[in-house]
Amino acid sequence: MSTQHGTGKVSRRDRGMFRTKTVEQSIQDTEEPEHSLKKSLSALDLTVFGVGVVIGTGIFVLTGKIAKEQAGPAVAISFVVAGVVCALAALCYAEFASTVPVAGSAYTFSYASLGELPAWIIGWDLILELALGCAVVAVGWSGYIRSLMDTAGWHLPPGLSGTHGGHFGFDLLACVLVLVLTGVLVLGMKLSSRVTAVIVGIKVTVVLLVIIAGAFFISGANYHPFVPPSRPTAGGGGLSAPLAELMFGFTPSNFGVMGIFAAAAVVFFAFIGFDIVATAAEETRHPQRDVPRGILGSLAICTLLYVAVSVVVTGMEKYSRLSTDAPLADAFKDLGHPFFADIISFGAAVGLTSVCMILLLGQSRVFFAMSRDGLMPRIFSRSHPRFGTPYRATILLGVVVAVASGFTSIDVLAELVNIGTLFAFVVVALGVIILRRSRPDLPRTFRTPLVPLVPILSVLASVWLMLNLPAETWVRFAIWMVVGFGVYFVYGRGHSRLGLRVRQRDGEGAAGTQP
Repeated sequence: MSTQHGTGKVSRRDRGMFRTKTVEQSIQDTEEPEHSLKKSLSALDLTVFGVGVVIGTGIFVLTGKIAKEQAGPAVAISFVVAGVVCALAALCYAEFASTVPVAGSAYTFSYASLGELPAWIIGWDLILELALGCAVVAVGWSGYIRSLMDTAGWHLPPGLSGTHGGHFGFDLLACVLVLVLTGVLVLGMKLSSRVTAVIVGIKVTVVLLVIIAGAFFISGANYHPFVPPSRPTAGGGGLSAPLAELMFGFTPSNFGVMGIFAAAAVVFFAFIGFDIVATAAEETRHPQRDVPRGILGSLAICTLLYVAVSVVVTGMEKYSRLSTDAPLADAFKDLGHPFFADIISFGAAVGLTSVCMILLLGQSRVFFAMSRDGLMPRIFSRSHPRFGTPYRATILLGVVVAVASGFTSIDVLAELVNIGTLFAFVVVALGVIILRRSRPDLPRTFRTPLVPLVPILSVLASVWLMLNLPAETWVRFAIWMVVGFGVYFVYGRGHSRLGLRVRQRDGEGAAGTQP
């Protein structure tokens, strides 16, 4: 009998790199006084976190840009398609989060279903994804603030304005933002949720104001044709081309029905972040009930807002005349209302603050969970005696991200965030199928419907979107994964707490068989 569900002989699977950590053990580890997190969050807090990380500057830019270049007014349908793809993944995350209410999200879920090595790889992947995402967002926020400062007549020295156009510099504003948000996260999840609630309230108000104001300038003629005629596009060459194009030799097209789905592959990335809600499961008062509500509720709200903004922007101005840099703001300017353009810039700057904070939150929780399992140094799994937060992991990662955002221009690497997220979606969907078979006895407050159909559809949709990413993104991702394998075999495998427990049981069993 395997130690997976009882005592006795340890199976070969439990001794190897694919040994799984039981759900019961994962939950038991959260009860260690020095390694436990304070429970203070509600379903509303989690929904705010989800909206806070998903709704950023992209809602004011991506909606119009994709309408002009790929889908026309039908971009609204593209957002619905992307929302459905995310919903498939969200249903899988919701079941896992209600079954294993432990910090770490996809990492913890993988450990319970696929085994230690896959869990390590997904954790390693999430650390890169969230760190890189936070650094990119911080640099974007810095750009908005510098623009507002320039308008007011205040100018930062070039050497403190970041790396631009071949000019090397340190981005002081991006670095300071990350350090301040790190301090807020150390001081407690309730404080973090209150700060996030204020920020999200401001930016959602801005979005609703833009939607309501823009509705008065909609012209029905701008919606014709709603689905513009298909137009073939010249594919990229070499590693810059999508992997699917290199593999299957198809020529991509814009507009038409296929343009709607091609656009969905792009706008999907506007939804990235809702899965971070699952990383806060351990800090939620009623995780089995509230985490699924937070995940699905935030996704529904964000989809509705994206669709509404896309309908407004394509109704205000003909899709072919939209600008690509700031389509919604420029549409208001063209109609003689620059005030709303300033409101949009303000909302985008405020919105990026919460995105950055929640990405830092998710990264620190994944690192904390890996540290508590021994796959990262255990010193980083200590929680603060007063605030109940993983303060050591938060400070370490906050400093690393602050330095990265200050010194690095990483626009090209931003696509690694996309492939990392989709990889996590695939792993979680597969994990739902496996855990349903291996542990049907587990209590599941929320159950993904139509298993295995929904998880399989989620896998297929995620893989399809991954194939639409440039081949060079796959190369960078592969390099990071190879480095991750090396770190696991050099450090993680030997220090794994699960591995130590298995070796101890092996030793006790051998001693018990001696005469």
